[in-house]
Amino acid sequence: MSAMRPRDSKHEKGSLWIFGYGSLVWKPGFRFKKSKVGYIKGYKRRFWHGDDFHRGDKEKPGRVVTLVADHEACTWGVAYEVSESQIEETLQYLNIREVVFGGYHTEMVEFISKEDNQDTLPALVYIATSDNPIYLGPASDKEIAAQISICSGNTGHNTEYLQRLVEFMRLYCPGVEDEHLFSIEAAVINIFRECGRQAI
Repeated sequence: MSAMRPRDSKHEKGSLWIFGYGSLVWKPGFRFKKSKVGYIKGYKRRFWHGDDFHRGDKEKPGRVVTLVADHEACTWGVAYEVSESQIEETLQYLNIREVVFGGYHTEMVEFISKEDNQDTLPALVYIATSDNPIYLGPASDKEIAAQISICSGNTGHNTEYLQRLVEFMRLYCPGVEDEHLFSIEAAVINIFRECGRQAI
């Protein structure tokens, strides 16, 4: 899929839809007209990207999610509609948050709303790939959990990031199975249980 220019994802009325599948689901950080819970096809969410600013540091980078192409998968999240007058400001903010500090780039995806799964909306999404210097790649659930359990950055502890994503899925997407996410949650809980501490 080719990289997307912001104007390519504008709605016919001039608005822009932005799809979030990580921290954007609970903390967008920008003004929006409306939000919709839903999913995109062709990608799976994985804790394969490194974070040396928000949830980790240079010595101990945290683990955050990115999207990995998989034609049989789908990833649930939130799409936000940004009005035309707010697009420039929003993209400037997200460029700092997701590109400069996060190492993500933009692509265009088709978002399918939970409310009406017949219609699709073109949406902007931020994805980190293996050519990024802080990309960590695949690891076992236990290895990822071990890393998450000890990392913290400018935004907070890495376990908070994990737990907020888990809470979103259980609250807004009940019945949707995300084996990767929930297996890592279970592994983190087990780590903290073994050392007599609370996970969050």
